[in-house]
Amino acid sequence: MNQQAARRGSAVWALVITSVAGFMAALDNLVVTTALPSIREDLGGALEDLEWTVSAYTLTFAVLLMLGAALGDRFGRRRLFIVGLTIFTGASAAAALAPGIDGLIAARAVQGVGAAIMMPLTLTLLTAAVPAARRGAALGIFGAVTGLAVASGPLIGGTLTEHIAWQWIFWLNVPIGLALLPLARLRLDESYAPDAKLDVRGTLLVSAGLFGIVYALVNGQADGWTSTPILGGLIVGAALILAFVRHGIVGKNPMLPMRLFRDRAFFGINVASLLMFLGMFGSIFLLSQFLQGVAGYSPTEAGLRMLPWTGMPLIVAPIAGILSDRIGGRPVVAAGLALQAVGLGLFALVLEPGVSYAAQLPALILSGVGMALYFAPAASVVMSSVRPAEQGIASGANNALREVGGALGVAVLGAVFAAQGGYESPTAFTDGTVPALWIGAAAVAVAALTALLIPSRQAQQPADKAPEAEAEVSKSEVSKAAGSDTGSGPDTGSGPDVEDREPAGVGGTA
Repeated sequence: MNQQAARRGSAVWALVITSVAGFMAALDNLVVTTALPSIREDLGGALEDLEWTVSAYTLTFAVLLMLGAALGDRFGRRRLFIVGLTIFTGASAAAALAPGIDGLIAARAVQGVGAAIMMPLTLTLLTAAVPAARRGAALGIFGAVTGLAVASGPLIGGTLTEHIAWQWIFWLNVPIGLALLPLARLRLDESYAPDAKLDVRGTLLVSAGLFGIVYALVNGQADGWTSTPILGGLIVGAALILAFVRHGIVGKNPMLPMRLFRDRAFFGINVASLLMFLGMFGSIFLLSQFLQGVAGYSPTEAGLRMLPWTGMPLIVAPIAGILSDRIGGRPVVAAGLALQAVGLGLFALVLEPGVSYAAQLPALILSGVGMALYFAPAASVVMSSVRPAEQGIASGANNALREVGGALGVAVLGAVFAAQGGYESPTAFTDGTVPALWIGAAAVAVAALTALLIPSRQAQQPADKAPEAEAEVSKSEVSKAAGSDTGSGPDTGSGPDVEDREPAGVGGTA
């Protein structure tokens, strides 16, 4: 009985520690959005600097997420979790103390490194500590907590910014991180997957390639689209991404095997996820500033008025999950993306300097319902598109592509905004925001069409996949439960439950 009580206590501690860590990392995706006007007023900086305060975090998080999981497998999951948490906590303090916008951007990039190491391991540690019979409930609580972080991010950021100072959106992480560090050391059990393969080459290729492309998109308007740094960033970045794709085809143990994209379901849901985050994340970046700079709301009021969008998944996702169980994931995902596209289009139609909140509310609600319909079945579609031994790497890939989409969304929509408008006046800001929203709506509409590639009622285990191919997947891929990537909302699907193995992953966070 004492042993059973000790095991139960260990599981509870693991749930508390990993859920709080997941909340912090998920919160830092959107918590900064409602603070952007205050950061700009305090630290200065142009549009591209504000874009980097968001993208520096999402980009480093995305490209290092799967490497972080493999590092934990090889060198100890608890040890690397503590390393990631330490980096994240220290970088949060550095962001709060940043004397200028460049220092803030650098600290945000280091925050993303810490989150990329920490977050994939939260689920691995949690599933190792929780008995199989209670694992589903534990993962559900974890997903709800990270979903709450996404929903409340703009509100928490706005409230802290208005009533204390914008620096407190980062200071908030410091005491929590300092409290978690000794708890993690004392209450979490160590585990390894010593044969885990580290794809350093693939990580370097995708990191440098994405940085070059995002740098060019963010700075193109300011430096000139035909200038050497911008053209060089686009050309070299694209070449490195192509090299990464080739590495995924011919390389040994690549972080993202390109053969997975031969499956229609895997291709459809991942391309749709990238485009969804491109349109959604870039739109939130601009609209959170519009609500303050043009509509005249305080940071707290702006955060509250974003809740029909960011908070809707908490209400609708359970219903969407039931629907996807009954009719399959494809129609629910496609309908959700279509509603999100319509919502962004409505925003573009009604936005003007004197627009009322009542006129914006239908767009907010439609966008929120669409987001919820997408999130609920997305993870199970990802999991059902691959073999069980590949579910960990599939989950990690999907979460990484979401984060990449978020970084590209801020860069692309920011570039459109800079070309068509600016911060000079409410009219100029609206002139830049409206065409950017149309681009975001178009990206999500293409995502809806791409989702139709997903086969209806996709089989959990395609019969035509040869058993010997499964042997190619290393044990490390099984343990890459790269969940809770920033910026996605409540997404707790983990594929088919097999009691005696760790679930391969749980969806991410925006």
